Amino acid sequence: MQYHAFILKYAEIGLKGKNRYVFEDALMRQINRVLSKCAGEFDVTRTAGRIYVEARDYDFDETVKALQTVFGLSGICPAVTVERDEDGKLPDPAKLAELVAGFMGDVYPDKHKSFKVQARRVDKSYPLDSMELGRDLGAAILEAHPDFTVDVHKPDILLHVELREKINIYSEVIPGPGGMPLGTAGRAMLLLSGGIDSPVAGYMIAKRGVEIEAVYFNAPPYTSERAKQKVEDLARVIAKYTGKVKLHVINFTEIQMYIYDRCPHDELTIIMRRYMMRIAEMLAKKSDCMGLITGESIGQVASQTMQSLLCTNAVVESMPVYRPVIAFDKQDIVDISLKIDAYETSIQPYEDCCTIFVAKHPVTKPRLDIIEDHEGNLRDKIDAMVQKAIDTDEIIEITA
Repeated sequence: MQYHAFILKYAEIGLKGKNRYVFEDALMRQINRVLSKCAGEFDVTRTAGRIYVEARDYDFDETVKALQTVFGLSGICPAVTVERDEDGKLPDPAKLAELVAGFMGDVYPDKHKSFKVQARRVDKSYPLDSMELGRDLGAAILEAHPDFTVDVHKPDILLHVELREKINIYSEVIPGPGGMPLGTAGRAMLLLSGGIDSPVAGYMIAKRGVEIEAVYFNAPPYTSERAKQKVEDLARVIAKYTGKVKLHVINFTEIQMYIYDRCPHDELTIIMRRYMMRIAEMLAKKSDCMGLITGESIGQVASQTMQSLLCTNAVVESMPVYRPVIAFDKQDIVDISLKIDAYETSIQPYEDCCTIFVAKHPVTKPRLDIIEDHEGNLRDKIDAMVQKAIDTDEIIEITA
């Protein structure tokens, strides 16, 4: 059966108060954005608690896949909708029963299934109430298709029939990504490496309505052009959900080599990480971001112990650092990476600048006062190097 409508459901937005329209407007913008890239014609309209998509000449799978990237949607329901007649009336009970029985016959060629009718009468002027509708529609289905059976506890098919400003008939609820609509919670700067964790962190923060910018620290010739391309590909994964990602590519080689020459090697990762955070914060301020995002997880590597995180966090002066995977096991992060189609890109064997300069025995319990003291060895040139890195920022606009 070719459906010509989708009913889009949302969850959290429905709990909002007087500013709920702000979230609904943002959700409508994102729905229109993703559908504009799909083949076909789509009309998106909104009523109380529901968003409708009327679709013509479209590809079902492509459209559903696009809608599943819209944060804020909890369910995507392929539906048959029935409009009121020219007098503003809904079909009478007999006609409605005929429509519902026809729907079940068309959608389910195999009738050896159990079903339950979940009827909801929002329009209180209709002559039957919800209980009566469920009873009569179930009887009409059984009369037209005797091989169906009724199971009110664990049915194979839960048929929804809603009498609102129009009649909605649907039986499938395809899960949406949930979360909050993009653009309702400000902007943040993601420190994006070529690994598994940071793309997942960016996805999770974007799911809460945050627009994403990203910064990648490049270290040619120690990292290859392919490593940079890998990061662009990961930014493109995030852009499937966010529409666009501004990627800042910072040349970090000079800073890394200066740290390597002037600081204890067991502290290299911590001190390099601190300068990455400094630069990321500077870029974030220029872009009106309200926080930094990292993919750090407690204890996963030496630079992510509690002591190490304290040292890296200490350099960020004016904004929070969001670490959405901080308490996740590695498998938890991998599962999300697989879900968003980032994993196969993340495991490509192209090193980033963090892994190139890792010491054989990195310090796992650094002391902030000692780290700050050793950073004093860099005072002659480091500020100029940081400014040069920012001034030569390469900005790439990434779209899905």
